Amino acid sequence: MDKPVRVLAKAVRRRLRQGRLRDLLHGVPLGEPVHPPLATVSLGCWISTAVLDLAGADPRASRLLLATGLVNALPTAAAGLTDWSSLHREQQRVGFVHMMANMAALGLFSASLLARVRGREKPGRMLSYAGLGVGGLGAYLGGHLAYRQAAGANHAPQVTHLVPLGWHDLCPLKDLPDGRPVARRLGYIQLFVLRQGDGVTVLADHCPHLAGPLHQGRLVMEDGEACVVCPWHSSTFRLTDGSVKHGPATAPAPTFETRIRRDGTIQVRPAT
Repeated sequence: MDKPVRVLAKAVRRRLRQGRLRDLLHGVPLGEPVHPPLATVSLGCWISTAVLDLAGADPRASRLLLATGLVNALPTAAAGLTDWSSLHREQQRVGFVHMMANMAALGLFSASLLARVRGREKPGRMLSYAGLGVGGLGAYLGGHLAYRQAAGANHAPQVTHLVPLGWHDLCPLKDLPDGRPVARRLGYIQLFVLRQGDGVTVLADHCPHLAGPLHQGRLVMEDGEACVVCPWHSSTFRLTDGSVKHGPATAPAPTFETRIRRDGTIQVRPAT
């Protein structure tokens, strides 16, 4: 599956350039991925349709739920495809089968709604049950992506419980190159450290998207704001507070407060 995966992912990235629409589909404005909750809405509608069918409820209610799930599937698929295009290849393989299963389920539910509208309730119910079975497979693979392969999870360390309270010595200021980010360790945590003159910016080094090394990224100016771009999937973070400027990351990069002792040693503590 690698060839179609590679071709499709490249086409999505080429057609959907970094910008407001892509950030919206990733969930950057919300600070959380939008694909999982949208998928839950459609799946919930279709499960509810099956329950109403089994209970012999008003067919109009079943048709309404079925149609709602189908309409919601369009933005769900757009968000999922956008997220999928910026994953590792191993995750994309599972995601590709997840997508194929969901497309098959979508076809079955669409055929079910068409049959019901034409008055063929029994075939419509059978198609819905089949769609729910195939959609359940797709949902299982989506869960595997999220929980086993950690797609969409926040990969940046939650530093507040890993670093004791108070200030901690990091390194001498003179040991840092000026204007070029480097990696330094503070206990269990690898840090992104950028010296600019006598000022020092410190972030958690692992990108929240898929743990890319931020210290290997590019420094850019976005709308007058200094940012760092992850070298793996181009997530962009503001240096001032670690917030997300552009996805696919939706969670901010944890930041550290800094100060310089009289002897030139940089001290850090997690920002509150």
